[in-house]
Amino acid sequence: MSIAATRRPFGTLSDGGAVEAVELIGEGISVRLIGFGAAIQSLYVPDRHGRMADVVLGYPDLGLYETRPLYLGATIGRYANRIAHGRFEIDGRLVQLACNNGANSLHGGPGGFHHRNWTIAALGDDPVPSVTFERVSPDGEEGFPGTVTASVRYALTAPGELTIAFEAESDAPTIVNLTNHSFFNLAGTERLRAILDHRLTVDADAYLPIDAGSIPTGEVRLVEGTAFDFRSGRAFGEHLHDGADPQIAVARGYDHNYVLNAGGSVEPAFAARVEDPASGRVMELHTTEPGLQVYSGNFLDASTVGKYGQVQRQSDAFCLEPQHFPDSPNRPEFPSVRLEPGARYRHTSIYRFTT
Repeated sequence: MSIAATRRPFGTLSDGGAVEAVELIGEGISVRLIGFGAAIQSLYVPDRHGRMADVVLGYPDLGLYETRPLYLGATIGRYANRIAHGRFEIDGRLVQLACNNGANSLHGGPGGFHHRNWTIAALGDDPVPSVTFERVSPDGEEGFPGTVTASVRYALTAPGELTIAFEAESDAPTIVNLTNHSFFNLAGTERLRAILDHRLTVDADAYLPIDAGSIPTGEVRLVEGTAFDFRSGRAFGEHLHDGADPQIAVARGYDHNYVLNAGGSVEPAFAARVEDPASGRVMELHTTEPGLQVYSGNFLDASTVGKYGQVQRQSDAFCLEPQHFPDSPNRPEFPSVRLEPGARYRHTSIYRFTT
């Protein structure tokens, strides 16, 4: 397979904006990205027999990305995850954000980065296939202070390896917490089946319990002896329906932030591993972030049809979202998400696919 980076039209938004798609082809991996949401639309990797399959959920056309946003593969910002009541203080000023998850703000609000058309700033295959998307988020967008210039670079940095590097700068004190929200199924998404037998390992001794609104309670709870202990690896479905932990009932599954043992490192460190016993595909995640949101696809409700005509049902995919902790602006004990003028936000995550 030849190494390449190409671009082509993907569609036109309702406001007339043109959206482009980029395909990156590397050794043992290829990825298609779209400017709307700076999103991963497809990701092909081989199984143990060398057969390629698409391992992420997505839509076949732009219209569904615009009208049925489920964050499929999207870049999330300005703030990944939830902020309680959509409010926080910065330098004594109360900031009110758009609320789109009950009383809370989720993933940057309804008009967050996932629902914006990004510009292709760079594209090439030397030294590796890569594309960089950029956008300027104006002061006050979805209520966030400061004008933020953000970029996300996707690169096929080694055989079977996708690296995602986020950067951001602001002209005023603000908060930033970016991630990618891909929904994975390592068995392949051409014929969806539940991920309950996928085996997950997470390098974390603790996680953050949540309240009924999915906001962290403030407790940092050890995973030992609980349904949240994935340190030695276990299937997603082992405790998903047995009532072993009331926290699973609160979230209708796993939708919790893990406190990574190597979290907040300068260079990407091992965070998680997922294995599909049927196909033999393995995904390892390395990240610089202090937290990892583990989501078992609890709210996929069969209301949308994705690529290949597949209805997307509960537990048809999982998400591993490297990020800072939910509601950090209201929790001074959590790692800070504040971004000062003149400083640069950086977050790098590496997804390695093997068999």
